[in-house]
Order: sequence, then C-alpha cells, then structure tokens
Amino acid sequence: MIKRITFLIFIILFCVFSMFKYLPIGNTDSINLNDIGSINDELSKLTVELNDSINATRPLQSQVSNMQSQIAQIKTQVSGIEADVANKQKTIDASYRNLAQKEQLLNQTIRDFYIKSTYNSPILILLSSQNAAELTQVLTYQQVATNQDKAVITNLALSITDLEQQKKDLQTEQTQLLALKTNLDDQSAKLNTIIQGAQAYQASLSSQIAELSTRQQELIAQKEQSLGLPTTAYTTSGGCSSDLTNGKDPGFSPKFAAFTYGVPHRVGMSQYGALGRAEAGQSDTDILNAYFANSTITNVGSGQNITVNGTNDYGETFSNQSMNVEDYLKHIYEMPSNWPSEALKAQAIAARSFIMHALSSGQATVAPNQSFQEVKTELNAQAWIDAVNATAGQVMESGGQPIEAWFSSTAGGYFHSSSDLGWSSTSYTKTGVDAIGSVNSFTDLINNAYDGPAHANSPWFYCDWGSRSQYAGTAWLTSGELADIVNVILLAKKDSSTQTHLAQIDKPNPDGVDTWGMDQVRQKLGLGAFTNISSISVSADFTSGQTATVTVTGDGGTQTFSGSDFKNYFNLRAPSNINIVGPLYNIEER
Repeated sequence: MIKRITFLIFIILFCVFSMFKYLPIGNTDSINLNDIGSINDELSKLTVELNDSINATRPLQSQVSNMQSQIAQIKTQVSGIEADVANKQKTIDASYRNLAQKEQLLNQTIRDFYIKSTYNSPILILLSSQNAAELTQVLTYQQVATNQDKAVITNLALSITDLEQQKKDLQTEQTQLLALKTNLDDQSAKLNTIIQGAQAYQASLSSQIAELSTRQQELIAQKEQSLGLPTTAYTTSGGCSSDLTNGKDPGFSPKFAAFTYGVPHRVGMSQYGALGRAEAGQSDTDILNAYFANSTITNVGSGQNITVNGTNDYGETFSNQSMNVEDYLKHIYEMPSNWPSEALKAQAIAARSFIMHALSSGQATVAPNQSFQEVKTELNAQAWIDAVNATAGQVMESGGQPIEAWFSSTAGGYFHSSSDLGWSSTSYTKTGVDAIGSVNSFTDLINNAYDGPAHANSPWFYCDWGSRSQYAGTAWLTSGELADIVNVILLAKKDSSTQTHLAQIDKPNPDGVDTWGMDQVRQKLGLGAFTNISSISVSADFTSGQTATVTVTGDGGTQTFSGSDFKNYFNLRAPSNINIVGPLYNIEER
C-alpha cells in the first residue's frame, strides 16, 4: 500500500511541476485600460492556465482522497501495532524475570540428573535390592524421576530458545515499525505540500484573473455613469424609470426588471433618511449619531478660508475665489431648503465637517460641483442660512480631527462603513439598518425604512435604472433577454475565457472582439441553456442589506446564482444603460 501511495505522489509532483512552468512573468500593473486587447490576451492566458491546473489535478482528486484515507487507516494500524509491540515487550521482560528464578531449578535438576545417572546404576541397584519386587519398584521409580528431570530440562531449554527468538522478532518489528512511521510521516508531508502548492497556484491565478476582471469592470462603470445617478437630495433629475408606478407599457409580457434600493454611495448620512428621522422628531444630534460612530460635535470656530475653483453643475465658474468657511457653507446646495430645520442643521454640520476635514488634510482648494460639494454663486434660501448660523463652527471630530462626513441622497434603508465599499477604513463610519423597527423582508424594508415610501418617500428608494426608447422608455426586459443574461452567467462560469465575448449586444464590444448573440451563447452553452424564464426569486441578507441569491426557473431548469455574480453579468449584458446600481436589489415580474 505504501508503494502505491508513493507512486501516486510522484504522479502528482510531475503534474504540479508541469503546471508551475506556466506561471506568468512580467508586471501586469503596466497594462493600460485603453489597450483592451492586451487585457483580453492576459486574461485569456491566465484563465487557460487556471483551467489547465484544475483539469490536471481534478482526475487525481479521488486518488488523493483515497491516499489520505489509506494513510489514516495505516496510521490506525500502526497505532495498534505499537500497542502490540509494547505488550510483547512487557511479556518478554516478565519472561526474563521468571527465567532468572527458573535458572536455579534448571541447575538443580541438571545436578540431580547427573547424580542419579552416576550413582544409581542398574548394577548397584541389583546388588542392593533384597528381592525382585523391590528391584522392579526401584527401577520404575528411577525411570520416572529421570524422565521428569529430562522433561524439566527440555522445557526450560525450549523456553530459553523461544524467549530469545521472541526477543529477536520484537527487535525486527520495532525496526520495521520505526521505518514505517518515518515513511508515513514523509508521505503525508509530501502529500500536504503538493496539495497546498497546487491550491496556492490556482488561488494565485484566480487572484490575477479577478484583478484583470476588475479592470474590465471599469468599462462597465461607464455604462452606470450614463444614468445620471443623483448624488444629493437637492438633485431633481436621474435615470430612475419608476416602471412600477409610471404606467408605461413596453408592449410585451411577461416582463422583468431589476429594482435597486437606494443609490450610491450609502456611506455616512442618508439625506432622505435624515428627513424621515427629523419628521419622526429626532434632533440634528440624534440624526448624526445614527449615521456616524466614535465622533463628537465640537465647535472649532469660523476663522478659516477655503479657495473655490472650477465650474459647478449649473455652468457657473469660480476662479480661485477665497471664501470664509461659514460664507462658503451658505452657498452650498445639497439639501432642499424646505425640509425640517433639524435635517438642515444635521446637513450643515456634516457639510462643515467635510470641508474642515479637507482643510486639515492640506486640501486648500476645492471644486464647486458634486465631485466635492455643490456650490452656487448666489446664497441659498433663508432656511438653509439659518441652519448654518444655528450650527456655526460646529463639526464632528474623531481623535481630535474633523471627520470626512460623507452623505448621499438615498441609502435604501441601509448605511455602510467606508471599508464596505473598498474605501479606506474609518472608525467613524458604520454599517446599519436605517429603519424604524426590524427589517426581515422586502415588505418590512418598504414599510419601515426612514427614506422609504412610508416615511421620507425618496423618489430613488426603489428604482429600476436605465431605459430603451423602443420600449416606451422603460427598463423592462423580455423573458428571452433575461434568459440570455442567465446563459451568459452559466457560460462564463463554465469557461471564464469567454467573458470578453459576452458584452451587451446593442453596443460595440469594449474589448475589440466579436460579441456573441443570444443564439451563439445558447449554442456554446449547450445542455441546460435557457430560451425563456418563467419565474425568478430573490433572497437577501436583511442584516447587511445585500442581495444574497437569485434563483431562476425556465425551460433550462432551475439555477441559483450569488447576488454579486448576477449583478455583475446583468450589468455586463443588459441592453442600453439598464443597470443594477447597488448591493441590494429585487427582480420584479409583471
């Protein structure tokens, strides 16, 4: 069995060493996003290497498993042998102790046997016997005694011989056992090293593929940018189709659409959430404490200036205009001025904290648009000015420094820490549910979220994003289009090197290769491909606010995908600018 295990390990070593010769060399960081072809080539190369590695090791997985099982069984047997050897050692040791006692008996028996043989000769017995009966009796007794002495001597001699053989056999077993244990330990170590090496190699390739895929995702991000997502509550435009309430008919049925809860970026204060909280009676301090952690409101005064340079989103230009921080704040347009005063004051403190954080970080010049904060040349309404004056000098601080108090329009019932989005980790942002009471379902979220329909009623709380003019400006998809997205996911999982061919059909391929249409994707996928989707369901993690799984059923059977995978390939393949824009979404069917 040990020889068979050794032979299998040599096979695995050969496969692994063969795979390592394909490790990529060179610095992939030098790849430019504009050079789509090189990205595609690198991704394809890495994908092929990963698939080769997996395919090379897959046939040996059952053998490896058997080897591990056999080694475990052998080690169990070895433990039994060790116990048996230990018992034998105890028995032999006891036998040697008994032999020392029997040695006296052996010596005495041999002496008696010699004496009897010498002095009890038949002639002497004949001469000393008075009659025949006595002679017969003496001779019979002598023969019995002699036989007993012979038996004792023979048994003791055999015992010594057997004990010596047992001792010799035991030493042989101990030597073989030591060699066996050493061999097993060596084989186990080699097996673990090989498996770990293969897994590390595959993980390395997967990591490189993921990195390149992330770069390709930047191309997908351009699609999202075309939606004009609202960054602040003051914005009145955006690409929300509101296809559940606008009554528009795309002209086909059944129809499917992806609805996202909230809009990016969901870190810090939700402005519509602040509105809902203010309407529920919360103060500006209550509101800010709900969205930020480990911070205190401190008055730092109003003596500093900030320089504004650039053009705002309304076409107004600022040419290195120096403004006192408090005056600057009165020109900010981030929240509707007709909202409750507590919401406005919370916004004023957050905006002031944001600008003071920039100053403390060495940023003395800022843009007058949504890349920083939206500023206009004219003063904002009096209600906003009153909120700025009422909170003059107040900022949120953490560790003695103003915090970067992020805020956004609508969080969709959840707010997230900066690290959740891959930003730099901060001690003052946090993840939580922005709702009154518990949230255990989409219905709870709609009814309980502060920025939801039952409270602040943000127009961006639950939206399908994007549209197509040929379908009444809606974001609805046909059953066949949804089936195509499902097929794309299945094909990409089957062979990740196909991803560059799976871009949206109605636009030029961003990777400069041919885009495969619905029929071609279905043909390449083969067995299990979908033509139509009959139903779809979504499960979510209502603690963190993320879609967990998407399950589809149709003529290809039933398939379940992770929420992140479905979102990524939906955004890659969906037509026009139709997009899922956040971690929590649902799929509606009508």
